[in-house]
Amino acid sequence: MLPADFETFARLVKTESGLSMTPDKAYLLDSRLRPVAQKWNLSSLGQLAEALRNQRNAEQIRDVTEAMTVNESFFFRDARPFDLLRDHMLPTLRTTRASTRKLRIWSAAASSGQEAYSIAMLLHEGGLTSNGWSVDIIGTDISTEILNRARGGSYTSFEVQRGLPAKLLAKYFTRQGDKWQIADPVRRSVQFIRQNLLQDLSRLGMFDVVFCRNVLIYFDIETKAKVLAAIRRQMPADGYLMLGSAETVLGVSDAFTSLPTLSGVFVPTKPNSTVGAERKPLPFAQETKPPLQYGSLRS
Repeated sequence: MLPADFETFARLVKTESGLSMTPDKAYLLDSRLRPVAQKWNLSSLGQLAEALRNQRNAEQIRDVTEAMTVNESFFFRDARPFDLLRDHMLPTLRTTRASTRKLRIWSAAASSGQEAYSIAMLLHEGGLTSNGWSVDIIGTDISTEILNRARGGSYTSFEVQRGLPAKLLAKYFTRQGDKWQIADPVRRSVQFIRQNLLQDLSRLGMFDVVFCRNVLIYFDIETKAKVLAAIRRQMPADGYLMLGSAETVLGVSDAFTSLPTLSGVFVPTKPNSTVGAERKPLPFAQETKPPLQYGSLRS
């Protein structure tokens, strides 16, 4: 790949998604963008780069950006974040939100939906829907294709075997040919929306809990700080942010501070002008979701 072509792709991906591509990652560009070139009837990556420089075709730009998005995910990934949600965050929020009985949780960079559905199953496990808690679970990603997969809620045997407890597989999935389909009550409890973390997040509304795991590691420090500041604006003062095990706000942003007793959990430190503001309904909501309750994932 010519240096000028690499620079074209790297600059576009950084601008559109925040991902930083270094020359040692040129092989990723080569392997992931060749199918994009073929889709557009271009014989080489050089022609694709030239087209991007000259035409600025929005669909072409989206195809390149989505091809470079990392879509690795599996159910109850790393386990501990879900234990912390169940054992620490939710009990506290259940008390502090008792007057409204409303809770909103965001799975950022949701990929094919396993994290968001893991949260939904955790909430469903309590079986306390008669108490009337209303819970919104929102999953976002930059890739339209991967979001369509997430909305379908259909997974291969390999995918359901990665982190999903057998009892939850039996309870919330049905076998359909060579795939496993998640139960409709769980599928309908999550709304998947296309959202770029670098763009305005205000349309999503406020969130009590934000899972943004294994995302910041792909950004440079400036982009990390920008994303963290944007997420902070969508959270109340007593909200929780969950990052990946290799991620931190230390030396990056003072919008959040860590909780020493809860590894990977961060809480807001800066005042937020939107705290206490009325929660507005999502303008893109397409269906009415049943109220959910949360409970223990333990046997």
